[in-house]
Amino acid sequence: MIATSTLPEPGHGAEGIDADDLTAKVVEVQNRWPSAGLGIGVVRDGGLAWFQGVGVADCATKEPITTDTVFRIGSITKTFTAIAVMQLWEHGLVDLDTPANNYLRSFQLVPAKAEFRPATLRHLLTHTAGIGYWRRFSDLLRPGVGSGVRAGHSVQSVATYYRSGLPVEVEPGTKWVYSNHGFAVLGQIVQDVSGQSLDRYLREHVFGPLGMEHTDLVRSDRVRPNLATGYVLRSQGLREVSDRDVPALGAGAAYSTTADMARYVRALLNRGSNGHGSVLAPSTVTTMFEPHFQPDPRVPGMGLGFLLGAEDGHRTVGHDGIVSGFLSQMTIAPDDGVGIVVLGNTGGLDGRGAPDPLGAALLRRLLDLPDDPLRRDLPMHPESWGEICGWYSPDPGPVTNLFTRLFMGAGAEVSVRGGRLVLRPLTPIPAMRRGMRLHPGDRDDPFVFMVDFAGLGKGTMPVVFGGFGTDGSTRRLLLNGMSFRRRPDIRNPRPWVIGALAAGTFAVALAIRHRHRRALSC
Repeated sequence: MIATSTLPEPGHGAEGIDADDLTAKVVEVQNRWPSAGLGIGVVRDGGLAWFQGVGVADCATKEPITTDTVFRIGSITKTFTAIAVMQLWEHGLVDLDTPANNYLRSFQLVPAKAEFRPATLRHLLTHTAGIGYWRRFSDLLRPGVGSGVRAGHSVQSVATYYRSGLPVEVEPGTKWVYSNHGFAVLGQIVQDVSGQSLDRYLREHVFGPLGMEHTDLVRSDRVRPNLATGYVLRSQGLREVSDRDVPALGAGAAYSTTADMARYVRALLNRGSNGHGSVLAPSTVTTMFEPHFQPDPRVPGMGLGFLLGAEDGHRTVGHDGIVSGFLSQMTIAPDDGVGIVVLGNTGGLDGRGAPDPLGAALLRRLLDLPDDPLRRDLPMHPESWGEICGWYSPDPGPVTNLFTRLFMGAGAEVSVRGGRLVLRPLTPIPAMRRGMRLHPGDRDDPFVFMVDFAGLGKGTMPVVFGGFGTDGSTRRLLLNGMSFRRRPDIRNPRPWVIGALAAGTFAVALAIRHRHRRALSC
């Protein structure tokens, strides 16, 4: 492992940071989730207080990771697009609660039912516009916007891709569904309202004012010279990924460096400005960090373009990013004045890799929290388990459920196994199918839990039960932002799937036995 470090920016110290301790944590996570290279930054006291470059930007040239190594940062792009929208809002050019179609000139959002309320900018910013991760089932058979096309090939514009309309499958404002398409729409709105291309707008109104000189949405001279090579880890070692361009610029096309992202984080911690300039009023940034969709007060909810969370009572705001060959994580604790940036050049589209767990681990160290985010001192409440156990499937909406089903399969079964309450998704992913223990998450609320997804590189997530029926049983399960409804046990597909697998296994065994007997008779 090659590691490099730099001094903080001029005028900013690293007082109170135990560099050896942070380095040890980096090594620990890197050993669990290997990466060709990582750029790691701690932002505190007004600047980049600590940096470590691990590994290489390119395996062939052995170029080390520095603060100026350029990574693709995927969906962190969405936070830039959100800031652009809020700048238009500050200037009175858009209203967050006006139908998005009022601002779109090239295409329209098309509701599945005429009685649906119109999807607004606020809905798009909170992933509640009723637009799926895929537009329709046919997208599963071909690359869609966000998947990317080979670099150098013609990239279809968002306006062209959506020219026949973008489907809105479920009532806007009723369901959280992570959607690249929604932020592609917001990027188009910025272009249509401002009269500038999105990449030019962000260079002039976000990246430029914040001193982010090596950040861009397109592969320009600002990012091309120091661009890292992306890799995936296979059985034969690291394999270079195909170089692709992302058409959905507003959703996930950005390139940046650790140094530039540190300047961005500094501006977020300072409510819109850093030592270079300002992009938003402090009150606007505060508003963006508040929940604008919160299906239950016990879950953090969704901000305007930012994912909300908590670490043992410390409020967190941020976003992750996934592009084939690159993973990224940006998390800030706004009330504590600290932020973490981790950029990596190794990872597939499943998101498993070092940045997410490393970002969480470093933040907990800086907040002086225990390494283990699970509370082991909270009592279990088995008297409430009978109200919780059962079968839960995603809220209605077949296309908007496709992303959820990739993660959780047909749904989630809650049961008691070995004296423990366990969440078991019906999914082909072995690490998920075995089930995960539901750990108590609140001393006074027996329906709040935490589940550990460390095996998938995703840390812990809150799980809450609510929507109680007249018989006292729960009717709803919320896993992070995903929502599931309680279903009758007769609709639980697990017994049918297990039966089908058993029948298939029996049929294969009979066939093998028959072939073996024929071989002996010869």
